[in-house]
Amino acid sequence: MHRSLLLLAIFFLRTHDASVDFTRQPPRPLVNTYHDGPESHPQQVHVSLVGNKYMKVSWVTDEHNVPSVVDFGKVSGKYDSLATGETTSYSYFLYSSGKIHHVTIGPLDPATTYYYRCGGTGPEFNFRTPPEKFPIEFVVVGDLGQTEWTSSTLDHINASNYDVLLLPGDLSYADTHQPLWDSFGRLVGPYASQRPWMVTEGNHEQEIFPIIYPKGFKAYNARWPMPHEESGSKSNLYYSFDVAGTHIIMLGSYTDFGVDSDQYKWLANDLEKVDRLLTPWLIVLLHAPWYNSNAAHQGEGESMRLAMEQVLYDSRVDMVFAGHVHAYERFTRVFNNNATPCGPIYVTIGDGGNREGLAMIYKEPSPSISLFREASFGHGRLRIMNETHARWSWHRNNDSASVVADEVWFESLRSSPSCGQNIQGHDEL
Repeated sequence: MHRSLLLLAIFFLRTHDASVDFTRQPPRPLVNTYHDGPESHPQQVHVSLVGNKYMKVSWVTDEHNVPSVVDFGKVSGKYDSLATGETTSYSYFLYSSGKIHHVTIGPLDPATTYYYRCGGTGPEFNFRTPPEKFPIEFVVVGDLGQTEWTSSTLDHINASNYDVLLLPGDLSYADTHQPLWDSFGRLVGPYASQRPWMVTEGNHEQEIFPIIYPKGFKAYNARWPMPHEESGSKSNLYYSFDVAGTHIIMLGSYTDFGVDSDQYKWLANDLEKVDRLLTPWLIVLLHAPWYNSNAAHQGEGESMRLAMEQVLYDSRVDMVFAGHVHAYERFTRVFNNNATPCGPIYVTIGDGGNREGLAMIYKEPSPSISLFREASFGHGRLRIMNETHARWSWHRNNDSASVVADEVWFESLRSSPSCGQNIQGHDEL
């Protein structure tokens, strides 16, 4: 065989097939996490981005008289700023939540460590704000759950620095059993209190009960409010935000998305306002994948794809991340089921550690648009280096090590001479 053809064949096999000598991980038991501090002390602490230079600090207290205040500053133990916020709580059948606090703090300096205390008492926490400019690194992990594999995934994520975590749905897997929301919040708290976590909903967040709770998402909306109002959205189930030259859109797979829906109209308006000179990268997250060669959940994202794919393609979205399928898969740039140089790269990453186990069966033969697929737990990292280049890597989750099993460098569509002609701001380069 000619050497170039041999290399091409080797590349094809490596990009389409997972390691043959790797044993896929079985499901593992649920991890229940408990609060062992005073009722007035904060638990389930997590932070999220809210507009330019602001962060939202969220936490829960069992005691309802704790004030919703956050003391913060740049020196440990020395708090020269204070912010007040709001509280909420909810009931779900016989369950009543603790007091849920949400406090927005800022303005904050970029790439800076802040120390903070919640409710005027208890332990000190700290977080680091994202950078103002490139490079920036995102962790992407879906279908997280709270199993022993979840704990392993979180440890691997935390072993290397990152700036923002993106989660395309299925957080706690509480599925109406509300104490699992509390346990999940305590499990991820040591990580989510240090870096902003930006999430969108999955099917396990719905918790719909006919007549009594017909609209669903009661716990999710109370515990994980995202900056939807700041982005002009009417719903916490879809929103957008900017960070370090990247515009990120979080779509809702489980609310109306047809061309006459509020979500579709919001999406079209949001994309129209994106200035690719200020945010040259455009990323979308949703839960149910539009492209999927796994036997699990076949076709569940198809109606949303038919409604929204064209507007994403026309706006030259760079990447689309999804969860739902409990495995990893990376596609080439795609539009309307065909490879195209100007379409988004689609990635399924529903492999965080859920209790339902892995989706092991793939359709054969592998479609030509699927470049790598493997049923293993893990997480991904998107490191955007500058306005034109980024590195995506998927880290397979072993017991003791996080193994880079898939990796690709790619260019932004905004920087492409052929794809970027219709992008706002391209002609001004």
